[in-house]
Amino acid sequence: MTTFFLACAAIGALVLVAQLVLGAFGIDGGHHDAPGVHFGHAEVGHATDALQLLGVRPLAAGALFFGIAGFAALAARLPGWAALGVGAGAGLAAAASVAALMRTLLRLEDDGTLQIGGAVGLPATVYLRVPGGRQGVGKVLLTLQNRIVEYQAVTSQSSPHDIPTGASVIVVDVVGPDTVEVAPTPSDGEIFDVTH
Repeated sequence: MTTFFLACAAIGALVLVAQLVLGAFGIDGGHHDAPGVHFGHAEVGHATDALQLLGVRPLAAGALFFGIAGFAALAARLPGWAALGVGAGAGLAAAASVAALMRTLLRLEDDGTLQIGGAVGLPATVYLRVPGGRQGVGKVLLTLQNRIVEYQAVTSQSSPHDIPTGASVIVVDVVGPDTVEVAPTPSDGEIFDVTH
């Protein structure tokens, strides 16, 4: 039985070390441990609401601690069935702890990718004149996802006037991967429709 516990500990340790080494070289190494779980802002599925005891990392940690605790129990001269119980308890506790830690990390992780679509409706400031009637491109600064960003800006076809540097505008549409359509900020009490 000693060999069984040592083998479990060795397998668990090898898997954890392999994932650590692969991660250091930028290789996935089991990045997606459970269906429905994707790192980043896009999706953290319902699977993370329950402990993910079937992921690679929790299972490897469970095997490692099962083997260590079982071996220690045998070394303390407990009978085989008791050593199995001690090992199973330690393994489940380790797997549950790793799964809970991973769930917490998933909630904290953010890939930081700017989503230009989120700019619609936001105020901006012109820092390079925006020609009227969509006759050219200017530039605006705005705060998006807690960052100050710069986008190229155009006006609508029906807007005959240029928007000067320093003017306050509102983003009304996205017309390209780095270009927004802007309009002068409405005066107090004026209702402005940013939906097209």
